[in-house]
Amino acid sequence: MTLAEQQWPDFDGKEAEEFGEKLGDIINSGAIAFMISVGHKTGLFDSMADAGPLTSAQIAARAGLKERYVREWLAVMVTGGIVLYEPGARLYKLPAAHAASLTRGGALGNFAVYAQFIPMTGAIEDKLIDCFKTGQGMKYEDYPCFHQVMSEDSDQTVVANIFDLVLPLEPGLKDRLDAGIDVLDAGCGRGHALTALAERFPKNRFVGYDLCVDAIEAACDYAADAGVENIRFEARDLTDFDDVARFDLITTFDAVHDQKHPADYLKRLRRALRPGGVHLMQDIGGSAHLENNLEFPMAAFLYTASCAHCMAVSLGQGGDGLGTMWGWETAERMLKEAGYRRVERHMFEEDPMNVWFVSKA
Repeated sequence: MTLAEQQWPDFDGKEAEEFGEKLGDIINSGAIAFMISVGHKTGLFDSMADAGPLTSAQIAARAGLKERYVREWLAVMVTGGIVLYEPGARLYKLPAAHAASLTRGGALGNFAVYAQFIPMTGAIEDKLIDCFKTGQGMKYEDYPCFHQVMSEDSDQTVVANIFDLVLPLEPGLKDRLDAGIDVLDAGCGRGHALTALAERFPKNRFVGYDLCVDAIEAACDYAADAGVENIRFEARDLTDFDDVARFDLITTFDAVHDQKHPADYLKRLRRALRPGGVHLMQDIGGSAHLENNLEFPMAAFLYTASCAHCMAVSLGQGGDGLGTMWGWETAERMLKEAGYRRVERHMFEEDPMNVWFVSKA
């Protein structure tokens, strides 16, 4: 009998070996994810897309980078099964099927955007460990490049779908926007979604609020670069938001679950709507029950994002700390308790990770 078998009567050597192999794969995949983030930020994937086999020097030249670092990065991509390699000619190629989900404007969406969360959470590891010990939380400014990453995510999940999929969820909403109404984006981040709406519907009056000053500064610059004038951004803590019957449409895109007190927040937004007003809310579509999320897309990633960011920043404000996976059931219940006459839940086949709520005042 081995020492392990003496210590653990239910020890299964074969199972232990298989689990050890699984752990090795997990660690290896984490390294690949880190380098996918590097490839995205440096434009390496984009420089290889729609190109034939290239040498490391050619790829480096196309991306404006140094060849030795690019060659080592390529070794990770080759051994990770992402880039093809011809040993004799020392040529590298990013297959079109892989570029479809690794490049800006990729046909299947750019998953490299989400790889950026790996180094970002790694950068705050020590602070997070302190939170485990103290029970305290984090601040938004603790996270490097957070709003940049979230704006890229918003471009894919919100801006790309808002006109063809999201607005039609509420019959007649496009007509009201054409005529001109008052619109608030609560938790607007860098303002990409609101600016897209302001460009399309020039008769409307758009307002974007966000807690973070750096995000609002970026939103103002983004709208100015687009030449949009029917929009105003303001850094504002919405914890005590008390506007009454001011807006006809309120949007919240991936912005409710990490609030200080989401239930109270939703009630305040409801009071800010005029009679007949609409609240469009996007959030993560996972369940409030762990056992229901075993097959949910990227569930471990989302729980990691929750622990390292969304739950932590809510707790950092002295809040409820519900986290990313607070669950569509929780969101739906809170919306109904906020006093809406009608609450509808929708999901898009193109985006199985998110849920959309349309609530009518």
